[in-house]
Amino acid sequence: MSRVFISYAHADEGLRQELDKHLASLRHQGIIEVWHDRRISAGQNWKDEIDRNLETADIVLLLISSDFIASDYCYKQEMHEALRRHEAGEAVVIPVILRPCEWHDLPFGKLQAVTRDGRAITKFVSFDEGFLEVVQSIKAAAKKITSGEGVRAAAPANERSVNRITGPERDAPVSSPRSGNLSIRKTFSDHDKDTFRLEAIAYLAQFFENSLTELQARNAELKTQFRQRDANSFEATIYREGRQAAKCGIWLSDSRHFGEIGYSNSGLGSGNSFNESLSVADDGQVLGLKPREWRVLERRRRVSLRWKVPRNICGKSLSNPCGTSDAMLTAIFGAHSMPQRCRIWG
Repeated sequence: MSRVFISYAHADEGLRQELDKHLASLRHQGIIEVWHDRRISAGQNWKDEIDRNLETADIVLLLISSDFIASDYCYKQEMHEALRRHEAGEAVVIPVILRPCEWHDLPFGKLQAVTRDGRAITKFVSFDEGFLEVVQSIKAAAKKITSGEGVRAAAPANERSVNRITGPERDAPVSSPRSGNLSIRKTFSDHDKDTFRLEAIAYLAQFFENSLTELQARNAELKTQFRQRDANSFEATIYREGRQAAKCGIWLSDSRHFGEIGYSNSGLGSGNSFNESLSVADDGQVLGLKPREWRVLERRRRVSLRWKVPRNICGKSLSNPCGTSDAMLTAIFGAHSMPQRCRIWG
């Protein structure tokens, strides 16, 4: 069994979670075991745990994005140690390009990225397609390692890598030209949309409960409460030094005119008032959640409702509560890291 270490920026937590799900197939087959910093238990020395697991990994995945490159710890510590072990033949380093960014001329740019031509995961029609390519490459590398061929043999061949091209031609296609949009528009039935709504509220509840638990474990001055009234509604609260700092209620609404998932920064209450709501929509390929963009929130631009730019699902406010319910709103509508079935369209 090969040990896989995942190095990533916390801004990409949602995408890392999606990769985790795809790697479950290899875990169930006994091909790999996976470690990342969310495996660190309360009370453990986080740096020692990271160093120990990085030093013993057979495969190191670098989840590349602008946030990864901007992170001093990811870039200067984890990446450099991973590349040192790769050059020494002690481990295989595999870059996974999560989001488009300038990475070709960086130290790991000489390595073969696992998707075809180094295509970013967020550029695939669905995340599932991109992560399938990632898992297939990891599976091939892990099998070479366990078969006795060694880590050097397991490194992905880089003859096909788009990052080997230098100069102005670097972004030119490496295969015959064709359209990049070959998707046929899909239609979704009422059953599809209703099923999606139920899956979305279940995911949001699980996300909030797990996030609040982790938030309290990492911050001694914070206490949290998660209360699920029923399968269709829940309430989450953050306390700083005993005083309420942020609160929200989220529920399925019966009124599709006002939105199918409601949000209130004062909790559930009677469910008759809300600050924002989401409706089920699609982009022709997958279902997602579309904000209604109520005027009451238009003045608060730091929690934008126009998600053209990817945002951290946990949000800066949630990891460091600012004393307002913006923390919760950022957590819900921090679009890009949500799994495909809960994607938010701006």
